[in-house]
Amino acid sequence: QVQLVESGGGLVQAGGSLRLSCALSGNIFSVNPMAWYRQAPGKERELVATIAADGTTNYTESAEGRFTISRDRNKKLVYLQMNTLKPEDTAIYYCRALKTPKLGMLSDYWGRGTQVTVSS
Repeated sequence: QVQLVESGGGLVQAGGSLRLSCALSGNIFSVNPMAWYRQAPGKERELVATIAADGTTNYTESAEGRFTISRDRNKKLVYLQMNTLKPEDTAIYYCRALKTPKLGMLSDYWGRGTQVTVSS
């Protein structure tokens, strides 16, 4: 089975930075397409960033230019570097391994989440 574990969340002042990590374990390839989502109380879950097997990345408009998704293939880690944080970035952040039949991933897997709180 596949397990994803997020870490790196915390409390930071507006304008500060955090780097979130997602550790992949189990039967999953390091290049599996991955995504970061976030969800704040009373709001719908929002896609933040994706990284494809070939390294192509995409971001939601609110994250573009401030956030960077990357991976360490040797350590099976996926990162989300968050700079110039704003109070509206406050949310629980989740990593997700995307269904990819060609890589043997027949369903999505989610991490348990890590809390990010940005004070004004």
